[in-house]
Amino acid sequence: MRGSLRDYAIQLRPEDNVAVCRRLIPAGTELLWDQTVLSTATAIRPGHKVALQAIPEGAAIRKYGQIIGFASRPIAPGEHVHVHNVKVGVFERDYAFASQTPPPLPPPAQWRTFLGYDRGPNRPEYQRYGTRNYIAVISTVNCSASTSRYIVERVRASGILQKYPNVDGVMAIVHRLGCGMQYEGPDHQQLERTLAGFARHPNVAAYILVGLGCEIAQATHLIEREHLLSLNGNAPAKPLTLTIQECGGIAKTVSAGVRAVMELLPRVNDVRRIPLPAKHLILGTNCGGSDGNSGITANPALGVASDLIVQQGGTTILGETPEIYGAEHILTRRAISREVGEKLVERIRWWEWYTSLFGAEINNNPSPGNKEGGLTTIYEKSLGAIAKAGSTALVEVYRYAEPVTAKGFVVMDTPGYDPVSMTGIVAGGANVCVFTTGRGSVFGCQPAPCIKVATNTPLYEHMIDDMDINAGRILDGVPVEEVGQEIFEKILAVASGEKTKSEKQGVGEEEFAPWSIGPTL
Repeated sequence: MRGSLRDYAIQLRPEDNVAVCRRLIPAGTELLWDQTVLSTATAIRPGHKVALQAIPEGAAIRKYGQIIGFASRPIAPGEHVHVHNVKVGVFERDYAFASQTPPPLPPPAQWRTFLGYDRGPNRPEYQRYGTRNYIAVISTVNCSASTSRYIVERVRASGILQKYPNVDGVMAIVHRLGCGMQYEGPDHQQLERTLAGFARHPNVAAYILVGLGCEIAQATHLIEREHLLSLNGNAPAKPLTLTIQECGGIAKTVSAGVRAVMELLPRVNDVRRIPLPAKHLILGTNCGGSDGNSGITANPALGVASDLIVQQGGTTILGETPEIYGAEHILTRRAISREVGEKLVERIRWWEWYTSLFGAEINNNPSPGNKEGGLTTIYEKSLGAIAKAGSTALVEVYRYAEPVTAKGFVVMDTPGYDPVSMTGIVAGGANVCVFTTGRGSVFGCQPAPCIKVATNTPLYEHMIDDMDINAGRILDGVPVEEVGQEIFEKILAVASGEKTKSEKQGVGEEEFAPWSIGPTL
């Protein structure tokens, strides 16, 4: 079989010595490329890489115009380039802080709006403008998790929610933490920051706290440290707190919790959507179950949408610090100042130290599924992942679950594990999320709606009930900008109340997963 390489694969940059397959290249295919013929000895699947030239052992493998690894043995032209002949190696990265800071984008041709919820002037701006209208039952410790869930299940089973069509739901925020940690230590502080982020989230109209009574993560400590006020009425007041030990057991706590939710429902239902400027959108981005096309289709398209959000005056959040590793030098150059760039590098160094404590390495990523999809090294994955951030200046770097108050493109330090990463991003205030996937993630995260973008058409068609947008059309010649505009329009529609595929299936409550960084004592 003979054909042009361009019919089968894409060279992303002129300096790249590999191309990415857009469709299967059968074994024994002769590919015409740059006045030469490349012969493929083995079949090469979509998303995987083919060598465009002879690559000596130890030489750099280049994709996106950047180093993604080094040849572990000589690689012949037309050979499959993957884990069997590529290794991760150390290379110097010039951070060149703030040396290529992009100028601000020009004003948009049209200032856009969405139909959202204005929580009123008593809330800071990042907590004020919502896209959903939930009541949350928040467990302070795993010991009260079942009780919190029983409260929610009892309310749902009563059928009363049908009387309140403006309430998106009653959700249980439960987890496995809350005790066995150092009092006021890093884990305690981070858990409280995360729980507070969900309690005062713009998509949460009201909440109650449920504890056991003897745990380290006391509700009273959470309220005082995070300055939590009740969102349940107009006058500032402490939130309603129920503890199992004080109430007299699980059954009595559940009854008290159900009564509390019933009292909240009419007031929450009275809130109505109104037109709001798109500058009030805080977009959380994530990629999971990635493949070799993630950095070519869905992530760059999401980057276009991120730029459009920033152009409107909004915020876009990039997380997953281990999946920035190896590409951080691109972001430090886009930083608005050396200080902001150094914050990112400090987080990278922390991750190198943190993983070394456990004998692990950041570059143990990609996962087996990622590798099956064509991703070979963490450098390759990171270069594709940061495309979600678009092209605007990096204005700030935040710790996990820290409130995101800046406008523009920001980074939040989160792990690469999707539920943990997205929990931190939503706790930071993201009121709508976009999640790209090449292998088929089905993630959702209440109370923030999560739009799913497939990197390739076969995945989109195979998992049509889970995927909201098909970015695989880019491989067929549709411009990245067109798909990016489609994602932007979908963000506005979902922010205005349109349900995502994951919301329609009820996904998003079990995925709350706060990050634990220390020992369990």
